[in-house]
Amino acid sequence: MTTDSDTTPAETDASVVDPLAGHGAAQPYIDQLIALSNPEKAAQMRAYHKVDRPYLGLSNPEVNDLVKTWRTARDLPDRVALARALWTSDIFEARLAAAKLLTQARIAGDAEVWDLIVSWVPDFDSWAIADHACMAGQKRLVADPSRLDQVEGWTTSDHMWTRRAALVITLPWTKQNHPKADESAIRERVLGWAAQYVPDRAWFIQKAVAWWLRDLSKHDADRVRAFLAEHGAAMKPFAAKEAAKYLK
Repeated sequence: MTTDSDTTPAETDASVVDPLAGHGAAQPYIDQLIALSNPEKAAQMRAYHKVDRPYLGLSNPEVNDLVKTWRTARDLPDRVALARALWTSDIFEARLAAAKLLTQARIAGDAEVWDLIVSWVPDFDSWAIADHACMAGQKRLVADPSRLDQVEGWTTSDHMWTRRAALVITLPWTKQNHPKADESAIRERVLGWAAQYVPDRAWFIQKAVAWWLRDLSKHDADRVRAFLAEHGAAMKPFAAKEAAKYLK
């Protein structure tokens, strides 16, 4: 019979899978992230995000600088493949890098990029990764607003982060001071989703509604006042207050 004392250290180590290794074509790029790791900051990030995955403790500028070098050295199909592999690693900074690789205003033939970003949405489990992926998605949505039909399906998902993503990815339509007719129509469509979210008590959903309204209030204060007059009393107090932050 084998007891715990019969297990050698080498045997024990062999049974442990290193989450930072074995990532195929993405490994050389992950190694560049690892080279800049900060264990103390990584521990702080793990405690803050409260999601069990590897963290390296890099700052956003550090990830940005690496991604810039990777972007210039690769064509679009290679970038898509690298982004897919980085995301699959589940390393926090690698997922941020995956999203950053695909955050670009003009991409000819961007269907594969959009499809990859959409495939990530069910994986969302924390705001930082979700927001970076949504920033990449915003560019593709602006490039082809017909994709809003697909995004609308997210609004009834059982997955809270998917519901939230429908508002974060449509934030570009809060920015116009003088929206064209089609932009106004999209704005009203998303405000309809926001109204549907008001009864949702999830903190991140309430926060997303407030975020959309707060950003819109900088460009169309009257429309936000009208939304709050109709729905503000049903929102969580912190969200209603945040939505009205820039209203005078």
